[in-house]
Amino acid sequence: KPPYSYSTLIAQAVWSRPDSKITLAGIYQFIMTTYKYYDMDDPSGWQNSIRHNLSLNKAFVRVARGPDDPGKGAFWSIDPSHAEQLRSGLYRRRSR
Repeated sequence: KPPYSYSTLIAQAVWSRPDSKITLAGIYQFIMTTYKYYDMDDPSGWQNSIRHNLSLNKAFVRVARGPDDPGKGAFWSIDPSHAEQLRSGLYRRRSR
């Protein structure tokens, strides 16, 4: 299992895009292709954890699609006031 918290995985996905915003499906795809551990037959458990993090962690902000950008679902981005914490690894997964 990668040594990163779900918050860090989400941040990596967001920062992988030139405009620093990504859809939920894009986050899932980034994680599955970057970390083979998450490319499993039943991803519902970790995907639920990703959604939970996006909705409750103040570091992530929902960005509505513009009228010239049709499609399903909003984009997700990082609140600039939390970016440095994510970059410096304060959201590393805790050891058990």
